[in-house]
Order: sequence, then structure tokens, then C-alpha cells
Amino acid sequence: MCGIVGYVGSLRADDVVLEGLRRLEYRGYDSAGIAVVTEGTVASAKRAGKLVQLETALSESALPASGTGIGHTRWATHGAPNDRNAHPHLTRAQSIAVVHNGIIENFARLRAELEDADYEFQSETDTEVVAHLLDSVYDPATGLAEAMRVVCRRLDGAFTLVAIHADEPGVVVGARRNSPLVVGRGDNENFLGSDVSAFIGYTRKAIELGQDQVVELRTDSITVTNFDGTPAQITEYEVTWDAEAAEKGGYDYFMLKEIAEQPQAVADTLLGRINDDGLLVLDEMRLSDDDLRSVDKIVLIACGTAYHAGMIAKYAIEHWTRIPCEIELASEFRYRDPILTRDTLVIAISQSGETMDTLMALRHAREQGARVLAVCNVNGSTIPRESDAVVYTHAGPEIAVASTKAFLTQVVAVHLVALYLAQVRGTKWGEEIRHHVEQLAQMPSKIEELLTTMEPVREMAASMADAQTVLFIGRHVGYPVALEGALKVKELAYMHAEGFAAGELKHGPIALLEEGMPVVAIVPSPRGRSILHDKVISNIQEVRARGARMIVIAEEGDTDVEPYADVLIRIPAVPTLMQPILAVVPLQVFACALATAKGFDVDQPRNLAKSVTVE
Repeated sequence: MCGIVGYVGSLRADDVVLEGLRRLEYRGYDSAGIAVVTEGTVASAKRAGKLVQLETALSESALPASGTGIGHTRWATHGAPNDRNAHPHLTRAQSIAVVHNGIIENFARLRAELEDADYEFQSETDTEVVAHLLDSVYDPATGLAEAMRVVCRRLDGAFTLVAIHADEPGVVVGARRNSPLVVGRGDNENFLGSDVSAFIGYTRKAIELGQDQVVELRTDSITVTNFDGTPAQITEYEVTWDAEAAEKGGYDYFMLKEIAEQPQAVADTLLGRINDDGLLVLDEMRLSDDDLRSVDKIVLIACGTAYHAGMIAKYAIEHWTRIPCEIELASEFRYRDPILTRDTLVIAISQSGETMDTLMALRHAREQGARVLAVCNVNGSTIPRESDAVVYTHAGPEIAVASTKAFLTQVVAVHLVALYLAQVRGTKWGEEIRHHVEQLAQMPSKIEELLTTMEPVREMAASMADAQTVLFIGRHVGYPVALEGALKVKELAYMHAEGFAAGELKHGPIALLEEGMPVVAIVPSPRGRSILHDKVISNIQEVRARGARMIVIAEEGDTDVEPYADVLIRIPAVPTLMQPILAVVPLQVFACALATAKGFDVDQPRNLAKSVTVE
């Protein structure tokens, strides 16, 4: 959840770390801090609030020059978001500084033990326990890395830890368990980060850190060991995007930039999926055809926006493969004793690949013998590494907390998975599969076309800044789109918003309707005499009869909805299963414009962070 940066090299560490924190602030913005090693001590600065508060403090009182430093931007768990609880946390002699992402579950017992040993605590955090534990076991003869290994063996929970010591001015030590940490290999300088965007301005060479590993960085070396001290194998890879991709590119918000990037993101996710023989290929698929033919049930697990992508996937998978499919909230999955076998395929969907609820659900599935396929955007992250197979979405970095292009590429990726399963199992002819892939390949141009028509949506949103509630309704694949539209409004505009299956209105939610209340309806295609289309129009009439204001999203050429729409938003006509890829775009623009009209920070909505790495 929190953003972590570490640096050792010849540049000023505070400058490098601060730049990394700017790129990671989307992971948490309750407070921020930096610590550097200098002249036999550790100097630090930290402030509550967004990173600009720390930057202002540093402009007034700069830290000493140093080539070794660590930094942190916080999403609060233990302790209120104030100066006292901000990271880094230092020992009483200011010899050790620690930053931390995650939760240490046994911190209360450890804190009591340290207080009995006369350690004094300055904060309410679980992190400060680690600083004092490191101090209690540190031996100059074995160094900070060994102290970190000793301490980590005593900790329960999910954590990333990064530390420096005044007696080791050219060393940064990091550790991870169930929480992300990536190494950047430079030229006589090395980096640590919660993700690669922390150091992408300096190097594209990255190293995956595995579970329960400690890394020691020096200017000229990177040493990785397991918590027990044994040498660990490492996997290096090249980051395929550059620093410019993580900048706003002239847009006021990252979210606006990422909405505009959706045509390219979808195109990149589809790139190279058909081989010379005309077959659909998924290069990262490590499950054999026999494994996939034996699957008798599919369970999708995800959280938040990814869960809505999974709901859409259920429709596509069952339609194209005829395999029974369930969709589960990852946070609930392992607590209900799900029935899983070797013939169950679990599909874990996560933008970051570090979503803790999804990761723990994945591990439970593997313990039960199920095979796991990850759909993920971040190469080398934990969820793909711990899965049997992976399909990467190739959306590029998504910085805004509210997901946009990740959602669209997840929907496209799970469509590809569904078609691949249909190909392997023979439930669709090769020509049918190629036809569906060709239809998917038309989506980027249709999204681009749609984005040019969004000004009326922005104007409508601005006019609704005083609204108290927005309801969203849809049927079939329009239902998860309605849920996603409501989620975006909640996240960004801090308004009451709900998504409903349109047929459920009369079973209770219709009581919410009031005169003038905005209700957004996602209307399915009328082509083929769709009974669902007629039913949604009936639902719209029910809403209008109660005086609500009807905002309709319908495909081009659908004239039947025109008499019932107070506002009509057109989207290009596409096959039913692919309509969510387009229908959600106006809802993204709407939520973004509504939040802007209310004066809220679109990229950093309150109480939220991008990558949820705690359960």
C-alpha cells in the first residue's frame, strides 16, 4: 500500500528518493518522510499530509548531502496520519532508520517486550517495533543485513522493510514477505522501490525479490538471501516502459491521461495474439492443453474494479466454453471453505499483482490443489510469480488510484482467456475464434472514436455537482458496468452511488427514487430482437414514472430508447459481450468530471491508495 524508495550511489540520496516518492505517492499520501546516513548518524525529515508538505520542509531546511537514503509515502494503518506516526522511524540514538509497508500482526507483543527492556516509543505504529528490534540485535561484526534476517524471523504478517544504519553509510537493506519490493540495478548505484516506477528514471534493469528474502544494496553489489541466511536465486528483467510513461504528459490528472491511453492499452494487450497458423496464442500460458481440457469449473477471484472485470468474464467464459464459472470477492473467498479440486481453474485478476486479498485467496486455492491463472499488469509482481500461468495486460503504468485502462485491458485479457479455452477444448471453430479476436481488434479505434464525443458528458457532470445520489442500472454484462460506474462516483466524487441489476429495481431499490434523481441506464443492443433490450426499456419507464432523470447509454442506431432518455449518450455498436469495453468509458469520464466540478483531487481520492497490500 505505502510507497518505499531506497538508494545507494554517488548522487544526493535525498534528491533521488524524493523523485521516487513523487512517482509513488499514488500508493499513499497521508504522510511522507526521508532519512539519510551522514557523519555517523541518521538525519531525517517527515511531515503529515501530501508529499508537498515534506518538499516545503526540505526547501526550508535541507538534509545533509549523502549517497545513502530511504523514503516513504504512507497510507495509514496503525496510528493516525500525523508527523509523529510518519515514516521513517528512528532508534533513540538515531543510528537506525526504518520504513515499512504492510502490517506486523504480532507488534503488540513485541512492543511490550521492548518496553520491558526500557525502549521508549515515540509513535503508535507497528513499524517502530522493527527499528528497536534491529537496534537490539545489531552486531557490527555481522552487519545490518544479518540483523534484518534475525528480526524478520520474529515477525508475523505481511511486510516490506527497508533500513539504513549510521555505521554502514554505503548500505541499504530491504526485506519482503507478502508485500512488494523491487530492486533496480544501476551503474555504480542501486535502488529499491515498492514498484519499478520509483527508479525508472535511472534504470530499466530490475530484479524480482522472492518471498521471505533480504537484499543488501551497495553501490557495486546486490546480495539477496533468504531469511535463514542461505543465498537466494534472483530473476532479472528489463522494464519495457520509460519514465515519460509515468508522467502526466500535459494532462491535469493522471486519470485523464490514462483514460486517453485506453485505445493504445487495449491494442497492446491484443498485440501478437494470433500466430502464423491463425491460432490464438497466449505466450505466458504455462498450463498445458491437457491441463485446460480437464478443467470442470472456473472460479474468478478479484477485488474492486477487477471484480467487475471478473463478472464480465463469467459471461464470456460460460458462453464460449460452456464451463461452469463462479466469481468471488477475493477478500471473502478463503473464509467460506470453497470447493476446489485439481480440475478447478482459479483466475486471479489484479492490476498490481500485489493485491493482498487476491494473493491470499490464490495461495488458498493452490493449497487445495487448484491450478491458478493470473491476469495482471505488472511484470514480475507476486501474483503472477505464484501462479501456474499468467496473461499480462500490457496497460503500462496506471498511477491514478481509480482504475480505468487497467479495467478495460482486464476485460480484453479475460476475453482472450475465454477464447483460448474454447480453442483448446474445441467448443468454438478456429474461424469463429479468429472472428471474435478480429472484433476485439476493432475496439481501440472504437474507443478512440468514442473519446472524441465526451464533451457533453463532461458538461452534464459539471451540472450535477450538487446532486446527492446517482443510481446506475444494467442487465447481463451491463450490470457489472453499472457497478463499475457507481464505484467510480463513490471513489472520486464521495457521493452515494449504487449499481443495480435493472430487473431488481422493483424488489426494493425503486424506493430510493425521487423527483429529479439522476439514474444512468446501460442499454443492451436491440439487434436480433433482443428481449433484454425491451426489458431494460421497461425498467427505464419504471424509473421515469417516479420522476427520476434518465441518462441513457445506448448504441448508435438504437432509436427505441430516444423517447425515454433525458440525456442520451451514444456508443459504437459492437457484439454484446464486448459492449462493456465501450459502455464504461463515458462512466469514467463522468465520474472524473463530477469530482473535478466538486473540487476534489481526482488522482488521490481520500482514504484510498492504489495497490492494496494489506488484508
